Amino acid sequence: MAYHIPEELLYTKSHEWVRFDEDGTALVGITDFAQHSLGDIVFINLPEQGQHAAAGEQLADVESVKAVEGILSPVTGTVLCVNEALDEAPEAVNEDPYGAWIVRIGDIAGRGELLDAAQYRAHVEQEEA
Repeated sequence: MAYHIPEELLYTKSHEWVRFDEDGTALVGITDFAQHSLGDIVFINLPEQGQHAAAGEQLADVESVKAVEGILSPVTGTVLCVNEALDEAPEAVNEDPYGAWIVRIGDIAGRGELLDAAQYRAHVEQEEA
């Protein structure tokens, strides 16, 4: 199956995407592959504003009809804000995984291992093989 993998984003092997903005903050969400694998998302347990985020550690979790999966932070920093619209409409992640961001992280002090779109595409293909 062909998944949508925007070229301008960076990715983690655990299927989060990250977009670094000009103000030095990072938007984080889950990829098209992740939302497809999870199925219909029914709840997202969002972190608290001001919470510390550590690269590679659980930041939030997503509950779907199939499973509960942790969302790992791609960067180390502070949660500046969460997408509160997901409290009422978690299915937005299924409908538009790259528009329905989950958190914005600032005060970035480090990054985990991030993949560009080509590297992530190869990773997804390996997982599906």
